Amino acid sequence: MTRFGQNFLVDTNVANREIDYAEINKDDIVLEIGPGKGILTRLLAQHAKKIIAVEIDSKLADKLSNDIPDNVTIINDDILKVDFNNLGFFNKVVSNLPFQISSPFTFKLLDYPFSKAVLIYQKDFADRMIAVPNTKDYSRLSVGIYVKTYCRILENVSRDCFYPVPKVDSCIVELIPRKIPPFQISDEAFFFRLVKDLFVHRRKKIKGILRGKYNLTDLPYLDNRVEELTPEQIGELCNILNRL
Repeated sequence: MTRFGQNFLVDTNVANREIDYAEINKDDIVLEIGPGKGILTRLLAQHAKKIIAVEIDSKLADKLSNDIPDNVTIINDDILKVDFNNLGFFNKVVSNLPFQISSPFTFKLLDYPFSKAVLIYQKDFADRMIAVPNTKDYSRLSVGIYVKTYCRILENVSRDCFYPVPKVDSCIVELIPRKIPPFQISDEAFFFRLVKDLFVHRRKKIKGILRGKYNLTDLPYLDNRVEELTPEQIGELCNILNRL
C-alpha cells in the first residue's frame, strides 16, 4: 500500500466495464479521484471529451503529467479540500476511490449536480450504501444515499484485481442523483443534521435522544431506535420537529 493508502487497480477488464457502466461519450467531462498509475485515466481519455484527475500523491501526479493524453488534466491536491466548483464543470465521476476517503468524498459529492457516478468502493462500504432499516449496515450513509440518489451495486470485484492486494473485496457502485427527494422534506439541512444526531446514538430510543431539546408531546416513534425507522419516517419526524 502507498503512503496515502491507495490500492491500484491492475485489471483492465474491470476498468473497461466501469467506463461501459458510466456510458462515457465524447460529450462527457469526467472527474476521476486517485488516478494512481493511470490505468483507468488512459482508458477514459479514449472515450470522453475531457478528464479532470485529482491525485494527492505528488510523485504519482508528476509521473502521470509527463505521460498522459492531451485531454487529461492532472491536479495534485487533496480532493477533500478542493472546492468542486474550482475544478471546472464535470458531469460524470468515474473512480477507483482510495478506500479511506469513501465516506467524506461521497457525502461531498452528493451536494454537487453530477449526472452519473460509477465508483469502486470496499464491499462493506457499498453494503452500507444500500442498507435498509433493521439491518446492521443501515446507517446515516444509507439514509443520505437513499434521499439523494438512485444507488445500486453493479458487480463485485475481487481483491486480486488490485495491487497491493487489499484485505477485502470491492464493488462497482452506480449513483444517479434524484431530481426530487423520494418524500417531502421541509428543511433539508435540518433533516441531515437530525439524521446525524440520531445515528450517533443509534442504540438509544428516539425519546432519549430528543429529550431536553424538544417538547416530546405527540411526537411519533419515541419508543423506536433510529435503526428501526425508514428514511420516510425520519423525514416525518423531521418535519414535525422543524415546525416546532
